[in-house]
Amino acid sequence: MFEGFESRRVATSGADIHLRIGGDGPPLALLHGYPQTHVIWHRVAPALAERFTVVCPDLRGYGDSSKPPGGGDHSTYAKRAMAVDVVEVMEALGFLRFAAAGHDRGARVLHRLALDHPQRLTRAAVLDIAPTRAMYRATDQAFATAYFHWFFLIQPYDLPERMIAADPDGWLQSCLDRWGRGDGAFDPEAVAEYKRCFREPAAIHASCEDYRAAAGIDLRHDEADADRLVECPLLALWGAEGFVGRSYDVPALWRAAAERVSGEALPCGHFLPEEAPAATRDALLAFFSAGA
Repeated sequence: MFEGFESRRVATSGADIHLRIGGDGPPLALLHGYPQTHVIWHRVAPALAERFTVVCPDLRGYGDSSKPPGGGDHSTYAKRAMAVDVVEVMEALGFLRFAAAGHDRGARVLHRLALDHPQRLTRAAVLDIAPTRAMYRATDQAFATAYFHWFFLIQPYDLPERMIAADPDGWLQSCLDRWGRGDGAFDPEAVAEYKRCFREPAAIHASCEDYRAAAGIDLRHDEADADRLVECPLLALWGAEGFVGRSYDVPALWRAAAERVSGEALPCGHFLPEEAPAATRDALLAFFSAGA
């Protein structure tokens, strides 16, 4: 996987970030989600690297990046802090302005980055999410059932940590099976890598802190910015067979959060870059090439 890419490690003001970088051209950051690592992009990144300099970091707390303690208010894993990591990584690589795509938690980091650092982003693509604040405000039984992990992972330390640590491989596999199509879309090498990283107790704790932050400090940040819009062009992609696509008017929610929105559903579940890599690649290439 990631043939032609090189591994690097960049120290930010809050974490040490492991990443893969490859290709040549305008800079493009690809941000992963839960419970995965940068490896989710392995079927898409090589094609994008033919047109862009592609940077695939492990978010703080995930993969081979460092996993700082969460802190009482969970601010270490606020999307604001994680967005700073991305900005500082790209700057360390020589990119003051860049495009970015984010899936799942990475898309939530990207949404915050777009609000906090609008001068840094040229274009942004969010994959299979609706804005966090909108999803919490619309919570109902269907959402709580399908996304029960949002409410499980935010429970006080260390209840979810201990329960997941009893069988981390089983928990991770259940996430892939529940949210994906379950038809062999995942490369065994990629799944093995996800499990290797997720077995680390610090990774389990950090991922819980990510969700605890989302239900607390992130919501306070979102409330404070409720009247602000993402300024750069934004592409929303979602899986037609996933919960987000079935349950929300995704374009409408993003039009309420951004100035210029385009988007489409892709024929897959939650994990677009692995379940529908060709469609994901083509959509991202078209969108980011338009601004290159």
